[in-house]
Amino acid sequence: MKPTTKFIVLHPSIHKPPLTTTITTTTHPRLYLFTLFILLSLLLTFSLITTLPYTTTTPTPTTTTPHPLPTTVHDALLHYATTTAPNLTTPPRMTPAELTSIATVLRRCSAGCNFLIFGLTHETLLWHALNVYGRTTFVDENPYFISKLEEKHPGIEAYDVQFTTKVSELKELMNYARSELRNECRPVQNLLFSECKLAINDLPNHVYDVAWDVILVDGPRGYFPKAPGRLSAIFTAGVLARSVGTDKTHVFVHEFDREVEKVSSDEFLCSENLVERVGSLGHFVVEKRDLSVDGYQFCRNPPLSAVALTEP
Repeated sequence: MKPTTKFIVLHPSIHKPPLTTTITTTTHPRLYLFTLFILLSLLLTFSLITTLPYTTTTPTPTTTTPHPLPTTVHDALLHYATTTAPNLTTPPRMTPAELTSIATVLRRCSAGCNFLIFGLTHETLLWHALNVYGRTTFVDENPYFISKLEEKHPGIEAYDVQFTTKVSELKELMNYARSELRNECRPVQNLLFSECKLAINDLPNHVYDVAWDVILVDGPRGYFPKAPGRLSAIFTAGVLARSVGTDKTHVFVHEFDREVEKVSSDEFLCSENLVERVGSLGHFVVEKRDLSVDGYQFCRNPPLSAVALTEP
């Protein structure tokens, strides 16, 4: 019997994965990491793009000096404050020239003035507006008027004070002040602790620490004998200017032609410091003083009213 030749045929196993499949499975982790990296990069880029406008436009606190009140606003305020409406017969308490004199000084403070005002008057809101970038503080004798002002205008700083002086006591009080010139009524002192009868010492503590650039005395009332008069306000202004003021403090006294205002201004603000008189407004420039150098006198020259007041 003739032997039969046998052939062996090799077939690929169906259980063995192809070569390409092996390569693909080994590269899956790399593709996954690469894809994850791309996604994270896109998310980071998107977050930067969406937050960038806010970070660049967010306002930051400014340290620059504010600009003075615009001239147009300044002029408009003065215009309406000094213009009497056709149906009104009572003119403003201050004349346009008097208002302009004070407003001109306020405009010199590029960052706003520290402005102290004795008396609530027709011009109260004007002063607050003209010194919009500064600090404006009002002092008045009437607690009711103060509360109403604060109720209508919460942004205004105002305090009430109980005055103990009287217009009819001018001579007595002036002689007393001279007798205490080296003690309680000295020109340089902390008024918060003063026992001088003329000193206003019941304001909040911080008021006595402010270096006031401008002080206006337009109150309290002083047109009848039992009225408190402005002797205390003028004395206090003179001491504040010399004790804690800037190098030079502008002090304005309204109704300067009345006896109490004239005598007390000569005594505590001094005629040598009078730089201007406009209508019934006296304008003084008082320099800060060192008590150890300048002594205990308010003025270099004795006031003209001194002799008259000491006569029996």
